[in-house]
Amino acid sequence: MRGTKQSIEIAATPEQVWDVIVDFESYPSFVPNQTGATIIERAEGRWRVEFALSIAKRLRYTLDLEGERGRTLRWHLVDGDMMKENEGGWLLEPLPDGRTRATYDIAVELKGFVPASVTNLLVAQTLPANLQAFKDEAERRA
Repeated sequence: MRGTKQSIEIAATPEQVWDVIVDFESYPSFVPNQTGATIIERAEGRWRVEFALSIAKRLRYTLDLEGERGRTLRWHLVDGDMMKENEGGWLLEPLPDGRTRATYDIAVELKGFVPASVTNLLVAQTLPANLQAFKDEAERRA
C-alpha cells in the first residue's frame, strides 16, 4: 500500500483548521464527492465515523480517528465495502500571522483486482481538491 502526502497553507489558526477537520457531519456540504458522514462513537479526541463517498460508485467505509486539537489527527480503516486499507492523517503546524501549514497524508488499498496504479492515481487526483475544500472552508469560518 503506497500513499501520498501534500501540504497547503491556510489563513486560519491550527485550532480553527482542526475544528473544520473534526466537523465530520458537515463534510458533505464542502468536501467533493462526500455524500455522508455519521459519527458512531465519540470520546475525548477519538471518533468512529462512517463515511459515504460517490466516485463512479457509492462507497461506504468506517474509520477510527484519534487526535490532539490543533495539532494532529490520525485514522485507520475499521470496515469498508470497497477498501482493504485506509490510513492517514493531518499534521497542523502554526505559521506566522495566525496561518497554518496543513499536511495531509493518505494510503488506500481497494479490494478486488484494482491495480495499485489506479488506486494511486485516484488518490493523487482527489487529494488537491480535498485540500482546497478544507482550506476554503476553514478560511470561510475564520
